[in-house]
Amino acid sequence: MAVRILDTIHCPGDLKALDNQQLEVLAAEIRRELVDSVSQTGGHLAPNLGVVELTLGIYRSLDCPRDQVAFDVGHQSYIQKLITGRCSSFSSLRTHGGISGFPKRSESEYDLFGSGHASDSISIATGVAAARDAKGEDYEVVAVIGDGSLTGGMAWEALNHLGHTQSRVIVILNDNEMSISRNVGALASYLGRIRLNKRYWGLRESLQTRLEQSGMVGQTLSNAGKTLKDSFKQLMVPGMLFEEMGLRYVGPIDGHDIAQVQAAIQSAKGADGPVLIHAVTEKGKGYTPAEEQPMAFHGISPFDPTTGKVAPSSKPASYTSVFANALIAEAQRNPRIHAITAAMAPGTGLDKFAHHFPERFHDVGIAEEHAVAFAAGLAFGGEMPVVAIYSTFLQRAYDQVMGDVALQGAHVVFALDRGGFVGEDGPTHHGLYDLSYLRTVPTMRIMAPRNEAELVDALHTALELDGPVALRYPRGASEGVEMPEHPRSWEVGRGVTLREGSDVALLAVGRMANTSLQAAELLRAKGIEASVIDMRWVKPLDEETIIAAARSHKLLVTVEENTVRGGFGAGVLEVLSAHNVQTPTCVLGTPDEFTTQGTMDELLAQYGLDGAGIALSVEERFAFVEE
Repeated sequence: MAVRILDTIHCPGDLKALDNQQLEVLAAEIRRELVDSVSQTGGHLAPNLGVVELTLGIYRSLDCPRDQVAFDVGHQSYIQKLITGRCSSFSSLRTHGGISGFPKRSESEYDLFGSGHASDSISIATGVAAARDAKGEDYEVVAVIGDGSLTGGMAWEALNHLGHTQSRVIVILNDNEMSISRNVGALASYLGRIRLNKRYWGLRESLQTRLEQSGMVGQTLSNAGKTLKDSFKQLMVPGMLFEEMGLRYVGPIDGHDIAQVQAAIQSAKGADGPVLIHAVTEKGKGYTPAEEQPMAFHGISPFDPTTGKVAPSSKPASYTSVFANALIAEAQRNPRIHAITAAMAPGTGLDKFAHHFPERFHDVGIAEEHAVAFAAGLAFGGEMPVVAIYSTFLQRAYDQVMGDVALQGAHVVFALDRGGFVGEDGPTHHGLYDLSYLRTVPTMRIMAPRNEAELVDALHTALELDGPVALRYPRGASEGVEMPEHPRSWEVGRGVTLREGSDVALLAVGRMANTSLQAAELLRAKGIEASVIDMRWVKPLDEETIIAAARSHKLLVTVEENTVRGGFGAGVLEVLSAHNVQTPTCVLGTPDEFTTQGTMDELLAQYGLDGAGIALSVEERFAFVEE
């Protein structure tokens, strides 16, 4: 079997020895490797297929790891992994103990920072450039950002700062939302190279100075030249906005033409300030199913590489789907309900809502802070906004949750998808902190339904309340329970007892109530009788039930799919302390560390939050209580 060119690439420097034909072969090999590997592990396929040539062009133009590259979001970094010594381990992508699906500082010296959220690469790059300049060093700093991430306000804050500092940073805008004409691309590239040519800039400035110093006629010609130049740029240069912010603009260029990418970067390296290179790419390029369905292949489960089909699942409907259908049903009864997403309509299920109620659906782009403040405005106007957002992404809008919603008493419902472990996407995406950070918000009420039927009820309850309300639910398939014919309202701050036992009381929230029931059965075999209480509410807590359980059991155990720092268990301890109840209490959750990647079952087992793990922790602690 012939050796692949890909297998001979151990570092980016190896790319420089390849000719154009070899580069084309390498690009094809990389696409084949992407499809073969991601079809087994799942992952972000379409974004990576779209940046093969762009990535090769970037790394052929730089001297890495001396030069630094910051990837925005980072889900398009698979090619970088393949050419930076991780090709042999690429089949372990996103698996437990394998390589990450995102850049990771501990994984490689080529990974500048562990990205995972959007719109921050320009900020990181600007900071790195400032550190470089402060130390008098000389290397290139590149930020790669997608057109979607550019909708985030943080990216524009960084561009504004970069334009002010005039630091040498190359921003590469990966635009996969528009087509490019060869003629237009060539013209724009030519204009970009002219603007970056130091000789051109020197001659232009020298000529303008001479004209301004040569009397009234010269001054008139100079002013006319400026007016003509600005008018021409407004007419012909698509990057005028960036130019006005202080960045020189190059593009659009064909991001699938390695030579164009290299030429643009080489020109940008000669500039004495920040440059933005606008590269146009096609998402999913080179693999027909991904080209035809780029959204479906953005983040995809394992699939058949021949057909592109994901194997049909016999699992119950996902929590996301259940939420979407429940929200549609509520909106059919209540015309005031609006749904808001921050560029995650399919991921949150709101694409279904948009189909039914397009006039009440709002996609604000990757702008979580704006999404929350916008929701507050809707509430002030008498509407009923529901912000559907991944738990990890709401962290970005904590200030707006606090100041624009809670402080104002606005009735905004936060539907937190991906609460708890998310699986293979790893630490940047786990929703393991929402119970903690939302508990600190005055007037916030927090619900954690244990199954899909309770999710329907929790949403209904949240819409009936006033002020800020959050309900969090996990990623993946639901429990398969019977659904209610009509949603039911919950009593605020009241839990339900699922199982009676005399020795131990397991107080659980969310799907941990289900694993606690499994643990209780295992404990019975050990001679330990456990009560299981689905607390439902993390705020306000059911203090009456907590105190009663503490006084009627020998051991109290809290179970949550959240960090133990400041979460549900911490709240229970606060209640016990306030009432001077000294029943031994064990708090189970995730430790004070960033958790790894893996399947849901692997992660629950690793952190002792599956039935067996909970039972083992209870058994060990109960032994001390009995002594």
